[in-house]
This record gives sequence, structure tokens and C-alpha cells, in this order.
Amino acid sequence: MTLSDIEIAHKSEKLPIEEVAKEVGIEKSELELYGNYKAKVAVDNLENSKAKLILVTAITPTPAGEGKTTTSVGLSDGLRKIGKKAISALREPSLGPVFGVKGGAAGGGYAQVVPMEDINLHFTGDFHAIGAANNLLAALIDNHIQQGNKLGIDNRRITWKRVVDMNDRQLRHIVNGLGGKAQGVPREDGFDITVASEVMAILCLANDIHDLKEKLKRIIIGYTRDNDPITAGDLKADGAMAALLKDAIKPNLVQTLEHTPAFIHGGPFANIAHGCNSVLATKTAMKYADYVVTEAGFGADLGAEKFIDIKCRKSGLKPDAAVLVATVRALKMHGGVEKKDLGTENVDAVVKGMPNLEKHLENIQNVYGLPAVVAINKFPTDTDAELKAVEDACQKYGANVVLSDVWANGGDGGAELAKEVVRLAEQPNHFQFVYDDEDSLEQKLEKIVTKVYGGKGIELTPAARKELKHIEEMGYGHLPICMAKTQYSFSDDAKKVGRPEGFTITIKDVKISAGAGFVVALTGAIMTMPGLPKVPAAENIQVDDNGVISGLF
Repeated sequence: MTLSDIEIAHKSEKLPIEEVAKEVGIEKSELELYGNYKAKVAVDNLENSKAKLILVTAITPTPAGEGKTTTSVGLSDGLRKIGKKAISALREPSLGPVFGVKGGAAGGGYAQVVPMEDINLHFTGDFHAIGAANNLLAALIDNHIQQGNKLGIDNRRITWKRVVDMNDRQLRHIVNGLGGKAQGVPREDGFDITVASEVMAILCLANDIHDLKEKLKRIIIGYTRDNDPITAGDLKADGAMAALLKDAIKPNLVQTLEHTPAFIHGGPFANIAHGCNSVLATKTAMKYADYVVTEAGFGADLGAEKFIDIKCRKSGLKPDAAVLVATVRALKMHGGVEKKDLGTENVDAVVKGMPNLEKHLENIQNVYGLPAVVAINKFPTDTDAELKAVEDACQKYGANVVLSDVWANGGDGGAELAKEVVRLAEQPNHFQFVYDDEDSLEQKLEKIVTKVYGGKGIELTPAARKELKHIEEMGYGHLPICMAKTQYSFSDDAKKVGRPEGFTITIKDVKISAGAGFVVALTGAIMTMPGLPKVPAAENIQVDDNGVISGLF
């Protein structure tokens, strides 16, 4: 009988987190324990690490799944199997997908981080702290208006939204402040999911508490009637917000099933956010390891691009190699096969779906300038002929294809991938950004679309063009772009799978995240508050009389 992910996790023997930490040189005095198997880690002296940084990304996701986190965990275990000192630096799961359609984000099979139910649910409370800090600022905005509005905030131009860490479409557009003068000033408002909050991005990009406070202070919450920006600093909100985040900013340490240390801290949702774990977690891992395996959300067009153009640009981090995760099943779907037919051999469909993988590989090698290996996350239904079709297609790019069997065999199943990663990481690379700081915001958007997505250009709505001009007039034209785009296509149309060509990306709106230090571009039909599916995963989650959770995946 095949065990579920949570059953495998429950049967695993976890080590006290102090033992896991000690193995890589983290002293007990540097830990703040959250029970026996979780801890916050003190951060200091993080610069000048000589660790190799390995980026794990993937092809365009499909309902068949790719297994990026599973591969990341198995690779770090595999690196330990071949004698390397390795740590994973991963992203925290959001409750939205856990109870929605995607499920958890703690890996799977025998390549998991544990305790998986804690990680997938409330963990150490980071997301709750982020939500509280975000909503404190929202409360201060409305209170300021209620108490006389000395700053002259135009309540029609408040850009700051409240957040909740749940998929709840009912909250996308609301009217609040109803019920009379004592209940506030009526206005249109709305909620984002917590991971789309600028506070999340600030926490993930901050270098320390001082930097966190400075970034919070620069948040633009809206404008006056004269179009002047109002900041969180103007509202004197930054100190209290930072107080709520003082513990959340510290990276979380857990372990894999094979007791490899793993930092899990911040940052999912590379479709509507920048989708990377925190700079502090990555740098802390690099302080204690020789190899750090980190992931970026969704495909190499979304998470990897933002990892490079936002996270690396702002932190000075430089990856040494990249792993491109793919499955034969997903390639078949990009080749036109329905999900119900994926178990049947179909080499032609694999070949038809390969252009998607090839474009991601081109991005990694030619646009980002990194050496890459293609990791095929192996399924029992994969045939030799299908696997050979992938290998043959990748040979012309000089990229090796390695079968990753980490779901079934943990670190042993990732040892060959680990050897190839070590080989690549020792090679020189020509790491580069997609665009220059000096490019205009419109030029940056064009370069992302033409170089990374393979489109022919962008189309700006009148509102987006006006806001781009305003952002540049305020002095923010040098900032990088955080593209909010569907994860299911290179284009802004989720139905255009494979490798579409000749498309334009419609930029329907842009907004400034001055605290985080980037400009968000909203494309197509993308929303910053997801909804639940027809059959939410929440319907299958249970807890028994002893407190044991089931149904998580």
C-alpha cells in the first residue's frame, strides 16, 4: 500500500532541532525553540560566505504537477549523501493553497520537510504577524481620516488593502465604514491574500531590523488630492509594524526526513508576488553550509526571473547553477494530452510539449547566464522512450538530463542529480540580469516580455501608462519590476500552454511598492486574492480525537 505524504511524515523519526542545528555549527544559544522540532535562528555576520547557491526552478506548471519543492528537498539530501554540507532554503506555505487546490508545500513522499502539518498550517506564526502588521497600517489609515485627516488623504486614492491568509473571493471588492459617522468614513476597499502584501516582500528582502523599519517607513499607502504620496512613515506606523515583525523576521529551522537542515521562511506565490524565501534565510543557510539549495515559485519565467531581477539585485546574491524540474506527464499536457490520458505512452506528445521546457532552459542559460541541469521528476508511468525524447531534445542545449527519484527514495534518489549540480557549480558562469536599473519602466517591461516570455511586446492600458509616468515622476523609475501574471502560460492567457509565440502582454495596471523597492505590473486577468475551487482541499482535512491531522498533501 502506498502511503500518503502525511502518513510518511507521521512515521518518520525526527531529531530534536538542537541536534540538527549542531551538525552544521549552529549553537544552542542561537536558537529560539518552538517545541522540539522547530526553531527561530539568530542572524548575524552573514556576509562573505563561500557557499555555492543552487536555484531550483521548473517548467510552466500544469495540473499534473512538477514537484519543485520535492526536488529541492531531495537534492539537499542527495548532496549530503555524496558528502557535501548542504542546507535547503525554502518558502513557507500559505494557508490559501493548503485549503484550496494546490495543497501544502513541504515536499512529498520521502523528500519532505517535517513536521509537515505544522509547516503547512500555522508554523511559527510568521504569516499571522505579517497580516497583523499589514492590517494595523490599514486601521491607522482609516482612523487618521476619521480623526480629521490632517495629512489630506484622498479616500478615493487609498492603495493599501487589508489582507487575510485565505483564498476568499468574497473579499476582493468591499465597501466599509458604513453605519453612520461613528463607524468610520464609507469607502470602497478590498482584501489581498497575505502573501501578496508588500509587508511580506519587505520581510523577505530586509537585511535586519533597522532595514525592515526603513522599508516599512517608505510604504506608499495612497495619495492626497494633489497627487502627493502618503507613506506609512507619515502615519508614524513603521515602529509598531516592526514591533509586530520582530520575531517573524528571524528564519525558521526545521529538518528533512533524513535530518538535513532546512530554513523555511516567507515568500510563496511568484504569480502575484516576488515568490522567493527571505534574503536572511538564504544568507543564514550560506553561513553554515557549503551548498544551499533554494527554490523560486512556479516556472523560470516567473519565480526565477524575480529571484534574479529582484532578490539577487537587491541582496548581492549570485546563484552558481540552476536545476530545471520537469515531468514527462507535464510535457505531455503541454503537448495536448488530457490529464486522464497521461498514463499512456505518448512520445509524440512529449516531443510536442518540449518547446516549453526548451524556452525555460534558454532563459536559464542565455538570459540569466547560468549553467543548468534538467531534473526529470520520475513517475512510474514514464517509459524509456519518453525519457529518451527529453534527453535527446536537451542535448542540443548542452544540458544533461538526470532522473530524480527523490519522491520514492529520498536522498539516494537525488544523489546523481547532486553530482551533476556539484559539477555545474564549479564551472564559471556569466550571471546577468534581464534589464538594467537605468532602463525606463516601460523598457524593463518590454525586456521581460520579449526576452523571458518570448512575446512580441507589451500593451499598456491608458491607466497603466498614466501610472507608470507618475511613478517615474516620483523618482522610482530605477526600481525593478514584479510582474503579476498567470503561472500557466508564458503569455497572460492561461489557456496558451506550450510555447506560444506572437503574443503581447497587456499591462492593465501598475502600482508602486516603494518599501519593498519594486513596481508591480498586473497583467491579463490576474488577481491578488485567489478563490477556492469547486471542491476545496479543506473538505478532506480532518483531525482525530488525539489531535492527529489527516488529509494534508
